[in-house]
Amino acid sequence: MSNLTRFGVSIEDNLLEKFDTLVSSRGYANRSEAIRDLIRDELVQQQLENDTTGSIGTITIIYDHHVKVLSDVLNSVQHQYNEQIVSTTHVHLDHNNCLEVIIVRGEAGIIKDIAHKLISLKGVKHGKLVMTTTE
Repeated sequence: MSNLTRFGVSIEDNLLEKFDTLVSSRGYANRSEAIRDLIRDELVQQQLENDTTGSIGTITIIYDHHVKVLSDVLNSVQHQYNEQIVSTTHVHLDHNNCLEVIIVRGEAGIIKDIAHKLISLKGVKHGKLVMTTTE
C-alpha cells in the first residue's frame, strides 16, 4: 500500500452513528476503509461524466415478454451495438416476466445511450445501468 496520510474530520454525533451503522452493516474493518471506498466511488462517478471515458458495466432490465415485438426490438438494439455488448444473460422469471443482464464495455456516452434506448422501450418495467471506469 502507498504512503498513508492521516487527517481529521469533524462530524455531528448523529451522522457519525449512522455512518458507523453503515460501516458495520457492510462489513468494513474500520471507518477509514469505508471512507476510502466512498471517495473512490465519487471519483469514478466524476470520471464517468466525461462521455469519452472508457467504462464497463451492466444494464439490467425486467420486461413483459408478452409485449408485441419487444423481443425483436431488444435484439435489434443489441445487434446495433455489438461492439459494446460483451454478453447477455436472459432469465425467465415467471409466465410474464423476463430479466436480461447485458454486460457492456466502451465509451461512457455510448453505454449511457444503449441503456436509455433499452430501458425506455415499451414493455420494460424496470431498468438500471451500473457503470464503472476502466481507466
